[in-house]
Amino acid sequence: MNLPAPNDDTSKLPIRIGTDHSQPTLQHIADQSGVSVTTISRVLSGQASRYRISKKTETAVRKIAKEFNFVPNQLARGLRLKRTLKIGLVIPDISNPFFAGIARQVTLGTHKHGYSVVLCDSEDSIELEVRSLALLQSQNIEGVVLCPVGQSGDHLAKFVSGKLPLVLVDRFFPNLPLPYVSSDNVSGARQATELLIANGHHRIACLQGLRGTSPNECRIRGYKEALASHHLPCDESLIVGDSFSEQSGYIETKLLLTTKPDVTAILALSNVNALGAIRALAEEKRNIPEDVSLVSFDDPPYSAYLATPMTTVAQSFSEMGEVAVKLLFDQIQSARAQTSGGILLPTSLVVRKSVKRLEPRFN
Repeated sequence: MNLPAPNDDTSKLPIRIGTDHSQPTLQHIADQSGVSVTTISRVLSGQASRYRISKKTETAVRKIAKEFNFVPNQLARGLRLKRTLKIGLVIPDISNPFFAGIARQVTLGTHKHGYSVVLCDSEDSIELEVRSLALLQSQNIEGVVLCPVGQSGDHLAKFVSGKLPLVLVDRFFPNLPLPYVSSDNVSGARQATELLIANGHHRIACLQGLRGTSPNECRIRGYKEALASHHLPCDESLIVGDSFSEQSGYIETKLLLTTKPDVTAILALSNVNALGAIRALAEEKRNIPEDVSLVSFDDPPYSAYLATPMTTVAQSFSEMGEVAVKLLFDQIQSARAQTSGGILLPTSLVVRKSVKRLEPRFN
């Protein structure tokens, strides 16, 4: 292999592009570097490590490609391989730090396979999710990572055949045999509730999200399990709300402060619900945690920088994205039938200053 020596000045190598001023090709890079077109293609598509191409070869190829101002033609590569080299990613809200983190990890992981990502924001709308999936299919993408919305997965039944690989992230549908990766929401909510109980809180309100969805139902289950394990009654009237939104958290907290004055703590089942609760508490001149303790599911970056740093249940969105990419490309590359079942990743309790310890009350 006639690679330039480490101390060679490759910038002085002749550029033989031709007299017709055509765009440089992989063959031009191969002629200059002395390695095969296949190796050049693998290096420039980000797959050097996958094919065990040495760092020395990778560095030399990239340096020469830079001198040529070479830009890989993904369309030509896709036509050659009879693939589009694209996957689709559909998320409910790109502005939500949780979903933004998943999107970033999926994008990074996909690029390592030499693929690009077509991103769709469903805006938490089932109708827009259906349209986004149809749009992606019309572009002949090779697989989809989907963070679904809504309570039903009926529109996803056609993907069970495995003809187009699809992986669900965060929300899943127990009766739909599609691969998924999510958090252990039951354990996370149970730990959060037990923390509040351990600090003397017995009247704990729960700001829930969209009823009937897997994250919501699993978190409600964890909340109830914690109460039961400490022989505390579950007051269903303290489980309030109907969506993972700031408005829902705000309105329900306002109502709780008026109708349930004995509530000493709130468990918000999403970081967005928690923001609504914080706004309502501030308007009512209630301090966290002196007047009401607050624990939130999700751990966005701002949690540690609030006036009262918030205790949270952290989900590993980076690992969720990474596992989703692994599940998807296992199917794309092996061309086997789509697998069913899912993977639940552990959550972690991040204790900050939003929970007050109550002194025991004696009658």
